[in-house]
Amino acid sequence: MAKGNFGERLKRERELREVTLEEITAATRIGSRFLEALENEEWSKLPGGVFNRGFVRSIARYLGLDEEALLGEYDLAHGAQVAPVPSQPEHRLSSSKWIPFLLFVGLLVLLFCAVVGGIYYWRHYSARRAQTQSMNSVSPAANTPVTSASTPPATQQKSDTLSTAQEPPLDLLVSASAATRVRILADGRLLFEGEFLSGENRHFQAAGEFEVTAADSSAVLLELNGQAMPPLGATGASGTMTLGRKDLRQASGGNSQP
Repeated sequence: MAKGNFGERLKRERELREVTLEEITAATRIGSRFLEALENEEWSKLPGGVFNRGFVRSIARYLGLDEEALLGEYDLAHGAQVAPVPSQPEHRLSSSKWIPFLLFVGLLVLLFCAVVGGIYYWRHYSARRAQTQSMNSVSPAANTPVTSASTPPATQQKSDTLSTAQEPPLDLLVSASAATRVRILADGRLLFEGEFLSGENRHFQAAGEFEVTAADSSAVLLELNGQAMPPLGATGASGTMTLGRKDLRQASGGNSQP
């Protein structure tokens, strides 16, 4: 098809139907400057590629023309061929530029996770180690014989020694229903001072006495040798309590009453 035939036919078909460029623009959303470029075959003013073919198809549909036939005339006039797909190696080459950057970002993420995990593990290990050392360093004061000013009779001294030797160490179970700060002394020695998490349970041992302090009294539950102890203080307030073998005897005496 000679140059000019496509544009002339397109214009002639439009004028035969008495349709203006503005009407086609309103119906197809194609700019009037693109319609004029098609009718004048000014290909340089068109976006090119599939956009030009889409314009031709929309115009043919609006004017009631055979879309495929009009597209064929457009291809002959424009000399357009299906654009070859860009070779895959070029695409890979452009994409490969991001690979070093992505690898670097991934390495940073892994390094950050390793550092955070190491800090968490070290803190957990240090807390466990301190707790173990504190429990092992508790002196068995209950097994140390007490020297008084007046020497008791031999039978009484023997009875007191056996009674002291048979008494087990005090075991304190501390449970937290909510996060709060807790300090625990055993026989005057600091066993723990720090944050108790919600749901956390810990055991501590002493020879004769515990002193427990909590920032939130209602968040801490205490059991001494398996027996529940009263609250440290009022709800929402800090409180301190000293627990010893007398508290076990009082709890046992209270449970035995009718």
